[in-house]
Amino acid sequence: MKIPTLFPNRRAAFTLVDSVISMALLLVVIGASCGAIKFGFSVLRLSRENARATQIMVEKTEQIRLFNWDQLTSPTNGFLPTNTFLVAYYADNLGVTYTGQVTLRSVTLPVPVAYSNDMREVQLTVRWQTGGLQRSRSLTTFVSRYGLQNYVF
Repeated sequence: MKIPTLFPNRRAAFTLVDSVISMALLLVVIGASCGAIKFGFSVLRLSRENARATQIMVEKTEQIRLFNWDQLTSPTNGFLPTNTFLVAYYADNLGVTYTGQVTLRSVTLPVPVAYSNDMREVQLTVRWQTGGLQRSRSLTTFVSRYGLQNYVF
C-alpha cells in the first residue's frame, strides 16, 4: 500500500542550502579536530621538555651530593660547576638546548645559630626556549657539612 503525500511529483533530495550548511559544519568539525590535535602535541612536547629539565636538575643535585665538604666549598678546586652549563635534549645534540647554572651560597638564617657556617644553599636553574617562549625551572636545596649521617668515608 502506498502512502499518499502532499506533493506527489516532488523528488526526495538535498537542496543547495542543505549541502552548504552541512559542508560548513563539516569544515568546522575538521578545523576544531586539527586544532585539538595540534594543541595536544604541543602540550605533550612541553611536558617532555619539563621532564628533561627535571632530570637535568636531579643529575646535578646527585653530583653535588657526592662531593665532600672541602670539595664543595673550596672555590679553587673546580669540583662544583658554578658556571653555566649546556645540556641537549637528546644525547646527539638534537632538539632543545638547556642552559643551566648552579649557585652555591652561604645560608642566611633569620635567627643566628651555631651551624649556619656548616650549611650552604644550592640553587639550580635550567632555562630553555621553545615555541618562541623562554621557559625555566629552578630548584633550591641545602647541603650541610655533616649531612643527615656521616656516610662519606
